[in-house]
Amino acid sequence: MVLAMRFNFSIASSLRLPVVFAACALLTSTAAHAAPQTFDFKDPKGVNNIQFNLDAPLEAITGTANGVSGSVSFDLDAPAATTGRIVLEAKSLTVGNSKMLEHLQGAKWLDVAQYPTIVFEASKLSNVRTQGAQILADLTGKLTLKGITKELTVPVSFTYLADKLGARLNDEKIKGDLLVLRATFEINRSEFNIMAGQATEKVSESIQLSLAIAGAAPKN
Repeated sequence: MVLAMRFNFSIASSLRLPVVFAACALLTSTAAHAAPQTFDFKDPKGVNNIQFNLDAPLEAITGTANGVSGSVSFDLDAPAATTGRIVLEAKSLTVGNSKMLEHLQGAKWLDVAQYPTIVFEASKLSNVRTQGAQILADLTGKLTLKGITKELTVPVSFTYLADKLGARLNDEKIKGDLLVLRATFEINRSEFNIMAGQATEKVSESIQLSLAIAGAAPKN
């Protein structure tokens, strides 16, 4: 009887072991993805940029800015918990015409000497959903431009690219993940004291901003 009991216990234990091992493996795998990663948007490749467009009856003002930095905390398993801060160096905004650039950086426009940075501080994500490889959401945060802070909610998409940092930098020895952030939205120039009082017949009230920037999370 004692031998039988030991034998039965041994069989039951051996049957449970694979289940235990599988559960441990699942927990380990889940833990590997559970912690948020911090992605640095100071791009060593120098291709991150933000595009802007301001229309006018006589001419459109279109340009780019590449002085992007900041960081975003992102968890693939909990994207709604995303937080972060994107910073743009105001004087990195450029247009093709030198006279237009002088006006753009001047006191009536962006006043880059007094307000050297443009900052977007994310506070929450809502309406989070997936579309293929992308995570779509409405991002609410505070935009500080020319010393004025306004809360905005803008549509964004995140694309998480595991183990693609080396491919982006053309160096497979570099290990890490990428997070690509895309957004297109509009702001009103008068709300940020840009050409305040200027009639919309001369300069459009709406400024369109578009960005597709990649942040890196290196691995040791």
